[in-house]
Amino acid sequence: MDIGLIAALTLAVLLGTLFIVSMFARLFRKAGPHEALLVYGFRGTRVIKGRGTIIFPLVETCKSLSLELMSFDVAPQQDLYTCQGVAVTVEAVAQIKVKSDPESIETAAEQFLTKSDVDRLGLIRLVMEGHLRGIIGQLSVEQIVKEPEMIGERMRSTCADDLNKMGLVVVSFTLKEVRDKNEYIINMGKPDIARIKRDADVAAAEAERDTAIRRAVAAREAAIAKAQADQERVLAETLSMAKQAESQRDLEIKKATYLETVNRQKAQADKAYEIQSNVMQQQVIAEAVKIKQSEKEGEIKVQEAEIQRVERELIATVLKQADAEKQRVLVSAEAAKARTVMEAEGQAAAIRAKGEAEADITFKKGDAEARAMNVKAEAYQEWNQAAVVDKLLTGMPDVVRAMAEPLSKVDRITIVSTGNGDGAGMSKITGDMTKIAAQIPALFETLSGMRMSELLGKVRTIGDKPKGPSDNDKSKADGD
Repeated sequence: MDIGLIAALTLAVLLGTLFIVSMFARLFRKAGPHEALLVYGFRGTRVIKGRGTIIFPLVETCKSLSLELMSFDVAPQQDLYTCQGVAVTVEAVAQIKVKSDPESIETAAEQFLTKSDVDRLGLIRLVMEGHLRGIIGQLSVEQIVKEPEMIGERMRSTCADDLNKMGLVVVSFTLKEVRDKNEYIINMGKPDIARIKRDADVAAAEAERDTAIRRAVAAREAAIAKAQADQERVLAETLSMAKQAESQRDLEIKKATYLETVNRQKAQADKAYEIQSNVMQQQVIAEAVKIKQSEKEGEIKVQEAEIQRVERELIATVLKQADAEKQRVLVSAEAAKARTVMEAEGQAAAIRAKGEAEADITFKKGDAEARAMNVKAEAYQEWNQAAVVDKLLTGMPDVVRAMAEPLSKVDRITIVSTGNGDGAGMSKITGDMTKIAAQIPALFETLSGMRMSELLGKVRTIGDKPKGPSDNDKSKADGD
């Protein structure tokens, strides 16, 4: 077969296929989700929604019906009268659409498919305005203004039957505006405005009152808290000062104890040092005595050696003279040796006696002071009232002298006096001194517990002797 013929046949097949496909595409119609396709012809009426179908030409045809939401204003031109007889103007917005079920789509198609959108909305608006007029006539102005949702509910329930017959449904109904020519609505809110304003003023006054009360309470609580804080601070400071005083006292006590211990140890150390010094001095003196004794013994040996030398010389020269001189030198050496030994022993004994005497004196002095303190303590324990009185009497001049001592330090006294009266001028000072001196017996009586008159009454005159038992017997005998 010729290649050209094959190509022509292939091209013819392709063109035929494309023609068939294009014809099939022109016959196939689709319905989107926002519309419904109504097909009518030799197969009857069919509703296509959300899918496609083939439309046979000449025997079938189709039209689309929108299922989208229709929004329009419902605003009657004439005034609507409420149940109170008040004329109001109402503007509302309605949202209406065709129902999605096939029966409602067919019903809506029967009534609105051949009409334009304007005619369709005009018919629906007339129905809505009629029902709105009837609902407004049943309500008061207060209900219309305050309960717009209730009007929408009534419109949906009232229009449902009529719109259902048209295949429609009310999605929403909302009031846009309600007004009147007589300012009824404006005056209707004035009592509420006045009440709200009054309530606001009352609430503001109550808030100010509560604020003032809370401020006063807060100020009082702050003052109480401050006072408590001050008290706690003062208490804490007092406790701190007391602690510091106690610490200072303990420190002073510890210092005193330490000083006492140090002084005691120092005294003991001084005494031990003094004793040890005396002992060491005695040892030094003894060693010195021994050294001197050794020196003397050395000198004696030297002298003995000298004697032997002289003796040999004498033997060598003159025997007799040597014997005589020998005897003389021996006697002299013996005497010198004895004298030296006696002097050394005497010095050592003197030094030893001196050290022992000083130690004995120190010991006896300490013993005497201790005994004197014991005797004094025993004497104080044995004091009777007479001793106390004696001490007080002997101390009274010192008391008077101490009381008068401030006057001795006065450099100059200026007296301002008119000269009238017994207590004026210089006599006032002497009178005051007399009064000061007169207070001494009272001071004595306070300290001793005895009256001065009773004490002086017991004092005997010179030459009187205390009565003994014999005198009492004698007086008794005379009485008999």
